[in-house]
Amino acid sequence: MLHTTHCNHKGSFPMLTHYPELTLDKWARKYGSLYSVRLGNQLFAIVSSPGIAKDLMITQGAIFSNRKEMFIKSQIVFAGRGITATPYNDRWRKHRRIATTWLNQQAVDSYSNVLDFEATDMLHALYTDSQNGRHINPQTYAGRCSLNNMLTITFGFRTDSIHHPMVTEALRLSRAFMNCTGPMSNLVDFLPILQWLPSPLKSKAKALHRDLVETYGGLINEIDGRMKDGEQVPDCLAKTMLDIKDEENLDHVDMAILASAFMIGGVETTASIMQWFTALIPAYPDVQKRAQEELDRVVGRGRLPTLADEVKLPYCHAIIKEVERCHNPFWLGTPHTASSDFVYEGKLIPKDTVVVLNTWSMHHSEDRWERPLEFNPDRYFTDTTLSSTSANLADPYERDHWMFGAGRRICPGMLVAEREIWLAISRMLWAFDMVQIPEKPIDLKEYDGMSGRSPVPFDVRLEPRFEGVGEVLEREMREMRGWKGWGLTKL
Repeated sequence: MLHTTHCNHKGSFPMLTHYPELTLDKWARKYGSLYSVRLGNQLFAIVSSPGIAKDLMITQGAIFSNRKEMFIKSQIVFAGRGITATPYNDRWRKHRRIATTWLNQQAVDSYSNVLDFEATDMLHALYTDSQNGRHINPQTYAGRCSLNNMLTITFGFRTDSIHHPMVTEALRLSRAFMNCTGPMSNLVDFLPILQWLPSPLKSKAKALHRDLVETYGGLINEIDGRMKDGEQVPDCLAKTMLDIKDEENLDHVDMAILASAFMIGGVETTASIMQWFTALIPAYPDVQKRAQEELDRVVGRGRLPTLADEVKLPYCHAIIKEVERCHNPFWLGTPHTASSDFVYEGKLIPKDTVVVLNTWSMHHSEDRWERPLEFNPDRYFTDTTLSSTSANLADPYERDHWMFGAGRRICPGMLVAEREIWLAISRMLWAFDMVQIPEKPIDLKEYDGMSGRSPVPFDVRLEPRFEGVGEVLEREMREMRGWKGWGLTKL
């Protein structure tokens, strides 16, 4: 059997409600890279090394690709739907197949112009709103950039400013989800008696489900009405679902929850990485300067960096990978479940054990990284792979990071996310010197969120890096506004 650390409400459980990855890392140092924790009636196997992660999640993917129906996340919030939370069954396969039509390589290529526009629009808004040395919190701008990408992909339209009510509501829904669905953050999931009793967490989860169906299901109803009226609706996930709902036997909740999974998953990861970058980088002016010298040499100052430039900008590429290593928004990811008993190196992992990747341990291992707590993009300077390519490397110890998960349940939106993140971060480096405000220190150790982690609110100063930044942004925006294609319809 695995070495088991017993947790209960009076014992170790409180240690897992706030920064559980740090407690799990401490136990990994004591018990090894594979050990178990019991919470209520649930046994967890904690994986803390890339080798074991590959052996279980990839090599033995037929056994370790299931999901546990967590009471709060899967049964209440997602009502048994949702491609990230659903067990490995026919409903999951159907939803994953539908999702993939909008997340595969060909689909992502078809709307890369949308990602391009939203990154430019975010940069233009940051430039405008930070004029005259105004202090600015870039978090809402990053959130809206990711939100507009997913609104366009999912519903075929976008918001026109950070002040639009949909920005506030969608980001509120995402944070509400992150604050009640941590994989080890509550006992209600693991003590059946608590599932029968009223609790604030259950009430929040039920309200969140209603809000998701009302908000995103309402948008689907609106699109359905427009289609029935003969209006030409932009291609998007909602239109696809409405076109195939009869043949795929999709009900309204199916469509609303699949759309919600796109909106939550597609916004939180990318927005959080952009936010961590803008919180972290002001403390490293030498890193900024080196990246900007590379940008001046390769891109120049007359245009913005593009997707095609990434291969020629290894240091900017390395900065992004290092941010993702240091600040994975989902340290514990979405856990897998063993579908049968499995013996690994003499240790029994019983059927229905929830298997958690503690990527904090994997990203901060002294065996792989020298001084792993330090931010140092040089670690990745010679790593030219995209994260979507790195995830398939034969040697798991050469993989760049584990932010997108592993195996058959790896994040289906990975291709979109890495393009969004590249365009946003490379362009912020191109346009601004990001400067700390001495009287407003940024706390990089405190997180906001239980399952998805973003920085607590902060301010920075964004100084245009050269005189022509505004002119380039205005020109780019004029050219893109002149394009009448998909994705530029205001909500």
